[in-house]
Amino acid sequence: MNRRNFLESFAAAMLTSKVMKGEERVASSSLTIGDSHGEPIAEDFVGLSYESAQLANPEFFSAKNKQLVRLFRELASHGNLRIGGGSSEFTTYSDETPSEPPPFEVFGPDTSKTVKHGTVTSAVALQNLRSFLDATNWSCLYGLNLGQGTVENAVREATAAQRILGGHLVAFQIGNEPDSFRNRYRPAAYTPADYLAEWSRFRDAIAKATPQARFAGPDISNKLIYLTAFAEQAVKYPDVVLLTGHYYAMGPASNPEATLENLLSPEPKLTTLKSKDLPVIAAAEKQTHLPFRMSEGNSCWDGGKPGVSDTFASALWCAGYMLACMKRGWSGVNLHGGGNGYYTPIAGAPSTGLIRRPEFFGIRFAQRFVGARAVDASLQGASPLVDAFVFEKTGKRELVLINKTPQSFRCSLPAGLTASAVLRLQAPTIDAKAGVQISSMREAAGSVAVAPSYTATVYRLVDRNS
Repeated sequence: MNRRNFLESFAAAMLTSKVMKGEERVASSSLTIGDSHGEPIAEDFVGLSYESAQLANPEFFSAKNKQLVRLFRELASHGNLRIGGGSSEFTTYSDETPSEPPPFEVFGPDTSKTVKHGTVTSAVALQNLRSFLDATNWSCLYGLNLGQGTVENAVREATAAQRILGGHLVAFQIGNEPDSFRNRYRPAAYTPADYLAEWSRFRDAIAKATPQARFAGPDISNKLIYLTAFAEQAVKYPDVVLLTGHYYAMGPASNPEATLENLLSPEPKLTTLKSKDLPVIAAAEKQTHLPFRMSEGNSCWDGGKPGVSDTFASALWCAGYMLACMKRGWSGVNLHGGGNGYYTPIAGAPSTGLIRRPEFFGIRFAQRFVGARAVDASLQGASPLVDAFVFEKTGKRELVLINKTPQSFRCSLPAGLTASAVLRLQAPTIDAKAGVQISSMREAAGSVAVAPSYTATVYRLVDRNS
């Protein structure tokens, strides 16, 4: 469905949602709540992902880039910055201070049209990155070049990064999307075993030069056979501390099915990871006793799609996806961006100013639940386009209703519970590119929570009998 047709169907749905008395038709459901489970949501759960090529401009990730520092701190008081992406397979490292001006001010998402310039990461860039991490209090997941790099270069870069970034450095990822190396950087017969042989050679050399180094992986695109193989290998290495992979809801951007309507669906048709694949990730976590982190992803791969990835729909999608990952017990989500990519949460450049895209507000909404525990909860009789989550923190519970339908939604609470709305993520229209806001509220809901169309609302739950 194209944007015009979607808006027409949206308007029609709104018109037909009125009953004879002029009142809005309201869908109804009931909520069941169970027990809290798992560990508290990780402090650095919220994350952003940027291309390694961005480090070719040492002034971008720097404490001197005060506007970017403010925006990162606005998103999370302690988040995670992942450096990697497709451009990481084109970068080299040098201890020398660059003598030429940087090739660009900002570097956007890696796409088939991106000119990667054969960029160089310098010690100065790492020193500035350290100042940025100090200023934001964020940690860093750092990618190294496996696709076209050498062991010697990886050792030099890892040694410098470990020394300079210090305690901010969570782990090194060796290679970006190795499950996509075939017919690109490697022969068609390339297998998970071939990847692991290379990975081990790089890891062993880095660990020998920098014994304090820690590692994460396999940073795959979507072929879970690589994750399973990596998990089998990881149990042999105590310095592997994290499992990672990517997730894009749709893609590529050129696909006509990459629509706003599809993005809001329960499981987009073009997704790189299906719900049936989640047990494979859970099995890898159980085998290794390591957490899983979605280290790169967004609404639509290949840079995002205009009219979809840069609209309020992406904020609702983002909020729901991050809360679902919290409920699964994953350790974090890094939304990919940079430059003026359609899906980037922060767009622009220091010289022209940086702006918050709609997705920025979806991330901020989810950040509220860092440190909480997920609570088992389910809706009965609800549209598949309504998500419900319950979280518990310091003995208090909150309900989140994400309504991705064009009509209001009523949720009956379990006996004895009442609710009051305290926060709402909303925008003028579902395809709005501006006017997105998170509003504090004080609105009693009683025993029935009502979520307006196309909103994400937080309700504080109170037990009347306590």
